[in-house]
Amino acid sequence: MRRPPRPVILAALALLVLAVAGIWFGQRQPAPATRAQTAIPVRVVSVVQQNVPRYASAIGSVLSLHSVEVRPQVEGILTQVLVKEGQWVKEGDLLATLDDRAIRASLDQARAELGQSQAQIQVANVDLQRYRLLSTDNGVSKQTLDQQQALVNRLQATVKGNQAAIANAEVQLSYTQVRSPVTGRVGIRNVDPGNLVRTSDTRSLFSVTQIDPIAVEFALPQQMLPTLQSLLKAPTPALVQAYMDADGERNLLGEGHLALIDNQISATTGTVRVKAEFDNKDGRLWPGQLVTIRLRTAVEENALVVPPPVVQRGVDGHFVYRLDGDKVTSVPVKVLYQDSGLNIIAGVKPGERLVLDGQSRLKPGSRVEVAPDAPAPSEMADRRGQP
Repeated sequence: MRRPPRPVILAALALLVLAVAGIWFGQRQPAPATRAQTAIPVRVVSVVQQNVPRYASAIGSVLSLHSVEVRPQVEGILTQVLVKEGQWVKEGDLLATLDDRAIRASLDQARAELGQSQAQIQVANVDLQRYRLLSTDNGVSKQTLDQQQALVNRLQATVKGNQAAIANAEVQLSYTQVRSPVTGRVGIRNVDPGNLVRTSDTRSLFSVTQIDPIAVEFALPQQMLPTLQSLLKAPTPALVQAYMDADGERNLLGEGHLALIDNQISATTGTVRVKAEFDNKDGRLWPGQLVTIRLRTAVEENALVVPPPVVQRGVDGHFVYRLDGDKVTSVPVKVLYQDSGLNIIAGVKPGERLVLDGQSRLKPGSRVEVAPDAPAPSEMADRRGQP
């Protein structure tokens, strides 16, 4: 067998050496750098320490403190209605008049009878004095003197009866002028002028309802009774706020104070009725209106406050994501109080920055990219109640 030429062998060996060298140098090259972890965008907020009022919420009904159905107190023709529907009136204002001619005639008759009785008693008194002088020397009998005294006494009783009749007629005459018993707003008129009205009528002429001040009645669980009792005994009346909407605490209608607690707890619902009073000069609260009530029950001093979305709930309880450099750490917390605008928590320190938005993609140690800070909880709380 013929052997290959020497140059061919050398060329093959050179190629083999180059191949081995290529493989060796390829293995010695550094592995590609691990791709850097992608930063997760989040928004953060700082923990704020401040005094936070606590509230109890309920649905309440607005009630007038004084509402009167104006009805006639004497029978007669309704001659005039001097106010318009919806008009504001003051206590004592003249609202309507009734035909008073018959009552005035009765009053004149009673006065005439009084004058007649007074004249009779004047004559009887003169005769009585004369008989007393004559009785000293037996000029008249004692029987005649006693009869005259009895006549005077009877006439005196008649005078008092006439005076009572006059007073009664004057009262009846005053009823023909219907005056407002309270300061308030006139309702819808039920009877027009020209109609005969009676005291037995089922319909009133109209109503007058006090609007300012006004009350709101609501119910709270019986467990709050000790708190309510302490609020009533406090030197400063407890603040009560009334809102139009149940959600968002927007559209504040008025601020008042706790006025009273009912004298019993409902055995059916386990609640106690509570009443609050409001100044209502602008008339934003209206009788019969349903409102959302917030009663301030306490003030939490130096509380650590965060917005509600900061607090997350896990298997082991509540926690928050705290920003440490460009990464986050899971920190367990305890929720002490919460409402729609803020949470009071324990387990963090004032000024620490917590994740407000973007927690769904996070885990402990995740690298984050921080967006501009969210408003502080105190600023969010200041915006509550603003439209």
